[in-house]
Parts: sequence; structure tokens; C-alpha cells
Amino acid sequence: MTVLFLIAAGGVAGLAGALLGVGGGVVLVPVLVLGFKLPVEEAVPASLMCVVASSCAAAASYVDKRMSDIRLGLTLELATVMGALIGGLVAVYIAPAMVAVVFGLFALYVGLQLLLVRSPQEEPVQGTYTPVNYPLGVSGSFVAGGLSALLGVGGGPLKVPLMSYGMRVPFKVASATSSLMIGVTGAASVASYAWRGHLKLALVSPLIVGVLAGAHGGSRLMPYVSTSLLKKLFAGLLLVVAVQMLWKGGEGLWPSIWK
Repeated sequence: MTVLFLIAAGGVAGLAGALLGVGGGVVLVPVLVLGFKLPVEEAVPASLMCVVASSCAAAASYVDKRMSDIRLGLTLELATVMGALIGGLVAVYIAPAMVAVVFGLFALYVGLQLLLVRSPQEEPVQGTYTPVNYPLGVSGSFVAGGLSALLGVGGGPLKVPLMSYGMRVPFKVASATSSLMIGVTGAASVASYAWRGHLKLALVSPLIVGVLAGAHGGSRLMPYVSTSLLKKLFAGLLLVVAVQMLWKGGEGLWPSIWK
């Protein structure tokens, strides 16, 4: 029964990840920690492996449909991988409860941004556009890589708004490009966890089955689904996750307060 629940969780994460270009880690880490009672240090590398699987399943479809900006993705990914490698080395020195708090604050920030910040007017995927603010994009991608290693989210929840709002890339192009990038980011991030023995293949295997199915379906649905509706629904989910993770992190950091 647990295996079926893991497959279902992976499917939901893969679907959400492919639709919004976030890899599904922002959904999967809270589900594993809060729903399956796994330690954060095991949930994060499992999520990162699923981010890699989600990227492989979704990116092929987006590249085939010419929705991904490959040149922009390669430029930003160099900085992201550097951030991911450094974040993976630092993660071993940070308490799991602190990671939960950071994850909660991160989810709260992204959720409020999706709800409150008005996105640029959407353009057709094949429309002409020119990315701007490359210094902002490169520095933001470095930070996204570090967050990927610490939180297991693949960097997508930061890179999609970064490209859409900061670099004026159409939202669906930003999502598709992020899906292309997060696989490399996730692979760079998970390496240090695997080296320390925190990657549990028995946990990862059923999750990846669900993620691959969900990401495949999400990549086919994304061109036809209203972006505004998806952003509102996902923002609501992120806010719920943020409260739960902040509560869990608070229990670990300030136990006397919660007694």
C-alpha cells in the first residue's frame, strides 16, 4: 500500500512540476516529510532524483515543440550548477529543522508572489521576444542552484519567476526552459547526498514511476491549460505547504516553545 501511495505522490508531483517547470520537488519534499514521516535528509535527495526524472520526461516534449529557449537555458544553467555544487557541500552542516524552516519561507515567498505579483502579459510561444537583465538571471540562477541542493526543489520555483518577471520571458517559455534545466541542477545537487549514503533507492524507485507518468501527462497538457488558473491553484498549495513546514521546523528549532 505504501508503494502505491508513493507512486501516486510522484504522479502528482510530476504533473505539477511539468506544468509549471518546477520539477515537483516543492510538492514532494513536504509530502515525504509530513505525510510519510521521513527525515529531511532522506526526503531531499529522493526529491532531487525525481526532479531529474521529471526533467527527462517533460523536457523532451518541450524541446520537440520548440517551447524551450535552449540558448537561455544553457547560459543560466552554468551558474545554477555552480550554486548546486556549493549548496550540496554546505547542506551537511545545516540542521534538518533549519532546512524545513527555510523551505517553508521559500514556499511562502513563491506562493505570495504567484498570488500578488501581476505577471507580464502572455505572448504566443512562437512569438518574438528578447531576454533582458542577464546579470540578474545569472546571479539568481546561482542562488537557485544553492536552494536546489539545500531544499530538494530543483531550483525551478525560483528560476521560472526569475525568467518571467526579471528577464521578460513569456511564462510558458520560462516553464519549459526551466524543465530543461532542472534535471542538470538536480543531478549536480544529489551527488553529495548520494556520496554520504542518504539516497535510498527503495524509496526513489516508486516515486520515479509516478513522476515519469505525471510529467509526461503534464508536458502534453501545459500548452492547453490556462496559466493564470494553474498559478492560483499552485500558489494556494504552496501556502499550505509553507505553514506545515514552518510548523515542523519550529518544533525542531524551538522545542520548548511547542511543549
